[in-house]
Amino acid sequence: MFRGFTAACVQNTATPDVDHDIRATLEWSRRAAGEGAELVCLPEYFCGLETREGRFLPAAFAEEEHPALPAFAEAARELGLWFHLGSLGITASDGRIFNRGYLIDSTGGIAARYDKIHLFDVNLAEGQTYRESATIAPGGEAVVADTPWAKIGLTICYDLRFAALYRTLAHAGAGVLVVPAAFTRTTGKAHWHVLNRARAIETGSYVLAACQPGEIVGGGACYGHSLIVDPWGRILADGGTEEGYVAARIDMAEVDKARSMIPALTHDRIFSEPGEFEAGEERRLRERF
Repeated sequence: MFRGFTAACVQNTATPDVDHDIRATLEWSRRAAGEGAELVCLPEYFCGLETREGRFLPAAFAEEEHPALPAFAEAARELGLWFHLGSLGITASDGRIFNRGYLIDSTGGIAARYDKIHLFDVNLAEGQTYRESATIAPGGEAVVADTPWAKIGLTICYDLRFAALYRTLAHAGAGVLVVPAAFTRTTGKAHWHVLNRARAIETGSYVLAACQPGEIVGGGACYGHSLIVDPWGRILADGGTEEGYVAARIDMAEVDKARSMIPALTHDRIFSEPGEFEAGEERRLRERF
């Protein structure tokens, strides 16, 4: 049976200096562990990031060479906790980079990997243009991982706008959803809180959303406001706009409670696409209604 646990979201402003970012996030993680955190979640691209002409340029390594993985594996063993490394840049065979999240267990092992599926190719107001696909290769597989407390569904940043992914994860058993992000300040002000709350409410799940704050080297700015949201859509913690961490107690019984009150996950219906009806069937439907 799943039990309750304490989760923390660390938010840091990543720089191009990978070693600096690893040291900074490990320090915040140790502080969170000192207050009882059993799972520490980090943002998207939390170590090594800059932009250039709207392109995301994370520090990228082959998986076996990425310095963050052994550093956090050692910390997991030392502190006896799990880490969700929001995402790291991992080199792909075609010269692009995978935006890859890792779940690290308390023995330092890799419990799960997830490559970001939806890439941030947008044209915002005031000439802000981002083309994540120029440097990043998309993933194609949804991932749910087992932990001692709950099944956790892994996502990254722009995935947040694609509700079907989260419903798929919930149907696969996830009661906790992680949303590491470097959400832009522009879109964050408009949509960050409402989207995270919506994903929690739609699926009756906890949402752990660690988001970078502050200016990105090379241009752009991140919103911060790391969130922990309960299955009823209540915000349990909000990290604001400064570096640091927030924590909250996760009670998996609340997932069962929310899903029993509004069992929407059991109410999915098969329906036709618009335009699939033949003309005669459409006529009959109009006559009936």
